[in-house]
Amino acid sequence: MKRIVIKVGSAVLTHKNEIAKERMLNLVHLIAKLRKKYDVVLVTSGAVAAGYSALKMDKTKQIGKKAIAAAGQPILMTSYKKKFDIFEIDTAQILLTEDDFDSRKRTKMLQDILDAHLNNDILPIVNENDITSTPEQLFGDNDQLSANVADAVGAELLVILSDIDGYYDKNPKESPDAKIYKVMNEIPEALLKDEATPNNEFATGGIVTKLKAADFMMKHGRKMFLTNGFDLSAAEAYLLNDTYISGTLFESNPNKEQ
Repeated sequence: MKRIVIKVGSAVLTHKNEIAKERMLNLVHLIAKLRKKYDVVLVTSGAVAAGYSALKMDKTKQIGKKAIAAAGQPILMTSYKKKFDIFEIDTAQILLTEDDFDSRKRTKMLQDILDAHLNNDILPIVNENDITSTPEQLFGDNDQLSANVADAVGAELLVILSDIDGYYDKNPKESPDAKIYKVMNEIPEALLKDEATPNNEFATGGIVTKLKAADFMMKHGRKMFLTNGFDLSAAEAYLLNDTYISGTLFESNPNKEQ
């Protein structure tokens, strides 16, 4: 089967410092449907947001954020397990850092582990290991982590479920006439240098990190689809029925001269 990576952010997964249970269940239900057509890897945020419900430390400080994440990982995974159990789907937790993609041996080991899970009908759930690692070892956002995971497992498509419908020609919150890009074949270099502006206090990304992930995917001959994670109808229509409702597909122009 074809492989895809689904990435979901904190803004979608959490609400008022707690797991958004209905949204998570909707995501799990979608993944259960997708697994009939694809091998799926899930890259998830939410550990820090989930942990904050149990441990009120200052997340802007490095130790505070790490302690909150450590408390949040079992909360997040327990929530996932309960919901995937409904569909009789076994899961595995994989925590990674940027270093896991810098070494040929470590990357090969990662690929073998993910292959073993997928070949045995287990859903890998990936998150960044920001508990014991140093800042230099971290991607800092799960958008770029998910792109590297997609490349490592040979996934042809990365799907980022976000708090926006796709990528617009201007900020839709400020401009009612903003138009969504259905397809983007290249990303201007200047956009990749903009400052990240996450909308959620527990998020570490923003539109810039999503564009960087898309740029990485395209440069590696792969695709990325950015769409809404609150309403999964567009993702489901695109992935299961090849029908476009909304969202932005990032895909290198096949006619572009190398």
